[in-house]
Amino acid sequence: MSAESVQESEFDVVIVGAGFAGMYMLHRLRGMGLTARVFEQGDGVGGTWYWNRYPGARCDAESLAYSYSFDAELEQQWQWSERYATQPEILRYAEHVADRHDLYRDIRFEQTVTSAAFDQESGRWRVSTADGLEATGCFLVMATGCLSVPQLPDIAGLDSFSGNRYQASLWPRNGVDFSGQRVGVIGTGSSAIQAIPVIAQQAAHLSVFQRSPNFSVPAHNGKLDQDWVDAFKKNYREHRDFHKRALSSGFGDLEIEPRDRTPQHESGHELSEAEFDALCEEYWQTGGARFMSVVGDALSDEQINARVARFVHNKIRQLVDDSKTADALCPTDHPIGTKRICVDTGYYETYNRTNVALVNLRETPIERITSTGVQLSDRHVELDTLVLATGFDAMTGAMKNIDVRNGAGLRLNEAWSEGPKAYLGLMPAGFDNLFLITGPGSPSVLSNMLVSIEQHVDFIADVLEYMGERQSQRISADPDAQEQWVAHVNEVANETLFPKGGSWYLGANVPGKPRVFMPYAGGVGVYREVCDDVANNDYRGFKFA
Repeated sequence: MSAESVQESEFDVVIVGAGFAGMYMLHRLRGMGLTARVFEQGDGVGGTWYWNRYPGARCDAESLAYSYSFDAELEQQWQWSERYATQPEILRYAEHVADRHDLYRDIRFEQTVTSAAFDQESGRWRVSTADGLEATGCFLVMATGCLSVPQLPDIAGLDSFSGNRYQASLWPRNGVDFSGQRVGVIGTGSSAIQAIPVIAQQAAHLSVFQRSPNFSVPAHNGKLDQDWVDAFKKNYREHRDFHKRALSSGFGDLEIEPRDRTPQHESGHELSEAEFDALCEEYWQTGGARFMSVVGDALSDEQINARVARFVHNKIRQLVDDSKTADALCPTDHPIGTKRICVDTGYYETYNRTNVALVNLRETPIERITSTGVQLSDRHVELDTLVLATGFDAMTGAMKNIDVRNGAGLRLNEAWSEGPKAYLGLMPAGFDNLFLITGPGSPSVLSNMLVSIEQHVDFIADVLEYMGERQSQRISADPDAQEQWVAHVNEVANETLFPKGGSWYLGANVPGKPRVFMPYAGGVGVYREVCDDVANNDYRGFKFA
C-alpha cells in the first residue's frame, strides 16, 4: 500500500451512512477543520429516501419542517411543491444539499460496512467494508438510520412465488407498472397505507392481506400556496426554534406566526362528548400526525385514548361502504397512537373500489405462499405480483448487521443482548469514541427526524470541540449515567400508553428481539433541555481521557 493510500485511509472521523444524518455530520466536521470518510451502502445520498421508492412514498412531516435548518439561505431558496413532499422531491433536495456543500468527494458509495473495531492502544476505530475498503478514525459515528433494515415476513414458501415480487423499502429505481396485474400486498403499516391507493388505481385487482390494522389520519395534502409560503418564510427562524423547543414531536406548525399548538385541554375529561368530538373533528380536518395532540392525556389516559379511537373508528365506518370491511379496518388490539400513527391520502376510501379486496388474516390466515399466489386457510388467491410491506428491524437493525467491537473485543450485539442501551441515545457505555445519531434512548422515531438529527449532530460536534480544547482523545459514557438514563427512558414510557402498543417501538415485529421500548417519549423540547444541561455541566455522564 502506497504512502498516499495509507494517508487517505486515516481520518479524524469515520461515518457510516450518507442519509440526512451522515451528510450533516460530514458538513459540521468539515467546518471544524476535521477530516472524515463516509461509507454508504447505496450509490447515492438520501438514506431512507434513496431506498424507499414505493408508489405514494412521501414524508409524514410537513415539508417546510422536514428540512435542514442549518443553512438559512437554502431554506429561503428551496421551493417545496406540496405540504407533504414526495420521495422523489426529498431525494432531489438531499442531492442538492450534497452538491451545494461539496459532500460527494468524502463519500464512498456502494460500500457495505461489515466491521468496526476499536484499537485500545492506538485509540482508533478501524472500519472495513465488504469490498475490502478500510478506514481508521479517532471517532466512529453511526448514521445508519432508524428504519433502514427491511424485515421480511416469516411465511412458508415465500421464495417459491414465481411472479413478480417487490419489497416496499427496496423498490426498483425505474418503478413498477401494475396495469392488468393481479396484485397482493402483505402488510398494512405506513408504507402499505401510502402505496395501496396508488397501486389500486393501476392494478386489475388488488388483494390487501391484513393481520393487524393500523390507525391512519388524513394528510389533507396539497400544493403549497406561494403567498402562504412567502409569509411563512419571513418567520422561518422563529419556526425552526419553535420546532426544536416548543413542540414535543418537532413536527411543523401551519400558522404564519409560530404559536403554541400544545393541546388546548390538558385532559379530555374536561370536555363533554360533543365538545370532545368537535375538537377531534377540528384536528381531523387539519390533518397530519399531530392528531394525537388533540388533548394532553390522549396518550396517557386509557379512557381518553379510547374516546379518540372511537372517533377514528366512526370515521372509518363513514368512509368505507362495506360494514364488514370497515370493522376489519378498525384497530382494537392497541391504543391509538402507540404504534406510529399513519398519514394517508384516500386510504380508507380505496376499499370502496370494485377492484380492491381486504383479506382479514385473523379470520383466514396465510398458510403458505405458492408459486402462483397465496394459500389461505379457506382458499387460494391467484396473483401475478406480490408486494411485501412488512416493516423494518427498527432503530438497531443496521448496527446489529455490523460487527462492532470495543477495545476489549466485546461485540455491541453482546452488550445489547437484553436490549439496546445508550447514554442519551448517543453513546453505549464501554465503547469509547463511538457515537450514535438518533439512537435508542432518544426521541428519534417519535419525532420529526430532521429536528432530532440536527440536534444530535450539533451535540457531537460540540463535544468534539470541547475535547479538542482540552486535548482529550477519548470519550466514553459512564455506565452509571447510562443506567440512570435508561431507567428514566423506561419511567417516561411507562407514564404513557406506548408500551401497550406491541409495536416496532418495542421490537415486537422481529422474532427473538428483546422487548424494550427504544425511543424517548419525553419530547424533543424536554430532551434538548436535558442535553443542554449535560453540556453546560462539562458533559456530565461522559468520561474523558
